Amino acid sequence: MSGNDGQLNLGGKLLIAMPGMGDPRFARSVVFICAHSPDGALGLIVNKPTPDLKLADLLEQLGIARTPDSRDIRVHFGGPVEHGRGFVLHSADYATSDATLRVDARFAMTATQEILQALARGEGPRDAMLMLGYAGWDAGQLEREIMANGWLVAEADPALVFGADSHGKWAAAMKSIGVDPVTLSASAGHA
Repeated sequence: MSGNDGQLNLGGKLLIAMPGMGDPRFARSVVFICAHSPDGALGLIVNKPTPDLKLADLLEQLGIARTPDSRDIRVHFGGPVEHGRGFVLHSADYATSDATLRVDARFAMTATQEILQALARGEGPRDAMLMLGYAGWDAGQLEREIMANGWLVAEADPALVFGADSHGKWAAAMKSIGVDPVTLSASAGHA
């Protein structure tokens, strides 16, 4: 988790919100960290689908024509920052010329219409999910939140990240690090 300079690097990891998370926007969230540096971090919530918004609706709003082979990917609430901005978290088997952030050998993120056009043609990455908005942290903020027990850190398993059961991802992520969500409490007990 540390880079060569001793700095914590959570890029490509999952953050799992603890039950006592003070910010309701992140309650029971699983966040994939796309980038993390001493300057801050950017992540996408992978378990909060938007119930009333479909990719086809967004493509229509953007004037992107769909073909009969058009792919349908899930649209999620990616985080509280820049709700009108879209990010596609996807498998690393796809990249645009210069607009794709390759997170690691398994994950990449693209924030241009080029990937939406590819999906509308039935092309693009093997696995993908569209996020509206993102989660962002200033320098040192994420590290402080982790130290204050706001988040647990887990390895990012593509099967969990891209899995269809969005509502089960939080518990599955907890179990992936050996934590039984039933045993967690939002507050400390008193004798």
